[in-house]
Amino acid sequence: MTEFWLISAPGEKTCQQTWDKLMAATRNNNLSTNNKFNIPDLKVGTLDVLVGLSDELAKLDSFVESVVKKVSQYMADVLEDTKDKVQENLLANGVDLVTYITRFQWDMAKYPIKQSLKNISEIIAKQVTQIDNDLKARASAYNNLKGNLQNLERKNAGSLLTRSLADIVKREDFVLDSEYLITLLVVVPKTNYIEWQKTYETLAEMVVPRSTNLLFEDQESGLFSVTLFRKAMDDFRHKARECKFTVRDFQYNEEEMKADKEEMTRLSTDKKKQFGPLVRWLKVNFSEGFIAWIHIKALRVFVESVLRYGLPVNFQAMLLQPNKKNMKKLREVLYDLYKHLDSGATGIIDVAMDIPGLNLSQQEYYPYVYYKIDCNLLDFK
Repeated sequence: MTEFWLISAPGEKTCQQTWDKLMAATRNNNLSTNNKFNIPDLKVGTLDVLVGLSDELAKLDSFVESVVKKVSQYMADVLEDTKDKVQENLLANGVDLVTYITRFQWDMAKYPIKQSLKNISEIIAKQVTQIDNDLKARASAYNNLKGNLQNLERKNAGSLLTRSLADIVKREDFVLDSEYLITLLVVVPKTNYIEWQKTYETLAEMVVPRSTNLLFEDQESGLFSVTLFRKAMDDFRHKARECKFTVRDFQYNEEEMKADKEEMTRLSTDKKKQFGPLVRWLKVNFSEGFIAWIHIKALRVFVESVLRYGLPVNFQAMLLQPNKKNMKKLREVLYDLYKHLDSGATGIIDVAMDIPGLNLSQQEYYPYVYYKIDCNLLDFK
């Protein structure tokens, strides 16, 4: 489990003191592993803008998280047999996700801090919407290819009653170009082989004696050829069905069979050609999306900290990786440490309450600013 709690508390005389207090409070009992979370000096703007932005960022956070999850899940789908390798492909800026988050540095080039908070959030929204749209298009193209290939593969597998016979039969198994004679292919259950050999010549008139050959077997049945006069064909089919022998509707056509094989080869080649570039695209855009997501978390901490703790900007953002066994205890320690910040917060406020400027939809409320970052992005079925 890789869950982080991104919190902030107002600076005491200095922000370092806020940090030292947290470290002292969580050091005992191995409650959490802590890191400072560096947020640069962003442009504050007006209170109205901050209140509106608080709601917008909450929606953007959910959207970006959903896109990041879609990209990672699709990578797991594309890598098929090597799902254990998915995690090593899910990197942010070339490092694993835990390292990226714990050593977070704001990307000044992508998200210039001279821009307003609203502009930065719009840059991220535009960037991630583009990733989402590209993913839909690429996934649709690759899934179509994969689907068509699977359909062909399915035709070449399965029961003799339904599978393609093109890769089983050969030209010499048939009487071809005869005005009067035709070769039929019959699926016979293994338990009925003796019955077939005894009766096939009598199922209709004009069956060529000793013309049956076993061409192929699977676990349940065998595929037999039999040659007869064309005009006896319907009668033969009917009688064969009564004896639990199934005549396959098959005509030997070399061109069609060749076209099927070529289509299979083409689809298989196309899939291999697309696989490499697609995985590369997924890796790059997973990284971009994840980086954008953590920047949104940083923006949310900044906005909420200013709304709660006021101006001038003076707060310390801290990243806690809770020890799974001690999560409840950690909550209690944090509550004791910060309850003076908001006498009304008795731990958790009912999420249905609507407090202007504090987006609480699906979000617990604590006396300190708190956001959860869950790095478990894959849902292996």
